[in-house]
Amino acid sequence: MRCAVAMRRKAGRGLRTAALATVAGAVLASPLSMPAQALGQTYAALPPVTGAAEIGGPAKPIIAWVSFCRSYAEECAVDTSEPARIALTPAVWSSIVAVNRKVNRSVEAMTDMDHLHVPDRWDLAEDGIGDCEDFQLLKRHLLARAGLPRRAMRMTVVIDEKGEGHAVLTLLTDRGDLILDNKTSAVLPWHQTGYTFIKRESQDAVAWVSLGGLTSPATTANR
Repeated sequence: MRCAVAMRRKAGRGLRTAALATVAGAVLASPLSMPAQALGQTYAALPPVTGAAEIGGPAKPIIAWVSFCRSYAEECAVDTSEPARIALTPAVWSSIVAVNRKVNRSVEAMTDMDHLHVPDRWDLAEDGIGDCEDFQLLKRHLLARAGLPRRAMRMTVVIDEKGEGHAVLTLLTDRGDLILDNKTSAVLPWHQTGYTFIKRESQDAVAWVSLGGLTSPATTANR
């Protein structure tokens, strides 16, 4: 894949946590300024019921994800006692749409190569800069902090409209699999994104599962 945020190696976990708190605070405190489409989606009725992506066998994880999990073990941990699907209520739906939009507006999009001079690195955009996977990881962090089950929010690798690797966040809900993306602030059913779905994190272990895509990118490195 070609979409990952490259970030400077932090001088310690305390500094990294403090930086993340600053970015997260700015996201949550920023005013909700949305275009008509996103604003309408926030307050409209719940999305229609759609289908779920079909899961295949085990898949090889992205190398940068493995490194991310070493540094952020709590972000990768799987608690099988959590619900496997998010129960969408109007309040939960509004929170999802708002966080998606706020992170998209608050984080500066930049490739890992331009930012950190490395091909692919996954992080939580602690310095306010990131690429696709960093956007999605920050969204999951904020939504989990708001009470949504992390187990039902899975990092996902796709091939985008340019034929490049890209990372999105799949929300497994009682109304189908929905996608959070930094390329749009509309939360779409997975099959309406136009992407080819390759693989995503497992809900049962710190591992990945196939989604049937034929070609698996090695990195996610575009914005």
